[in-house]
Amino acid sequence: MMNNLFSIFDPTSSLFKIQLNWISILIPMFILQMNFWMLKSQSSMVIMNFMVYFKKEIKQLMNNPTPMLIFISMMMMIFLNNFMGLFPYIFNATSHITFTLSLALFSWLSLNLFTLIMKTTNMLIHMVPIGTPMLLLPFMVIVESISNIIRPITLSIRLMANMTAGHILISLMSNMCVQTTTLITIFTIISQCLLMIMELAVALIQAYVFTTLLSMYYNEI
Repeated sequence: MMNNLFSIFDPTSSLFKIQLNWISILIPMFILQMNFWMLKSQSSMVIMNFMVYFKKEIKQLMNNPTPMLIFISMMMMIFLNNFMGLFPYIFNATSHITFTLSLALFSWLSLNLFTLIMKTTNMLIHMVPIGTPMLLLPFMVIVESISNIIRPITLSIRLMANMTAGHILISLMSNMCVQTTTLITIFTIISQCLLMIMELAVALIQAYVFTTLLSMYYNEI
């Protein structure tokens, strides 16, 4: 039972035992590219309106709007991967710590290397809060350094855990439909439809939270 339950997260395809399922990460790229060839299609209008709204939200958080396009692109990539993972037989990459940690670690390293090279003084200033007593300065530097180091870990685990939990619930309810009576099956199907709507909201919220936290980290620079 547990083997079947977690088999949906297996990145290895049955063809030659090769990890071909990671190719699903590229599916959103093809979807977005197709919208450029359509004049005011419904999908492109929805994406554009969503990006405009998210741009306003990010602009309120950031003092420097220069890297805004990077955060918007990352947010759309995470959301579309979360969304595509809700479809049957499509591998969900954001449910794997290898994908989320790689994404968070790359973003975190980029921000810190940029700060270290271009704004070394600002980076050192953030290590010590204003008004800290002299005796607590070494301790506060250690605490701030640890809190900065664990940021990519918390970002990746938050995204992975939320997406994994939703898919496990959907898989459990699907198994219940096969093993129960007709009346309970109808109730389970209705509950599963509501759960899918909730998972769609979770896919959007988690992409928004991931990118918003990254923009807040950048704003601290």
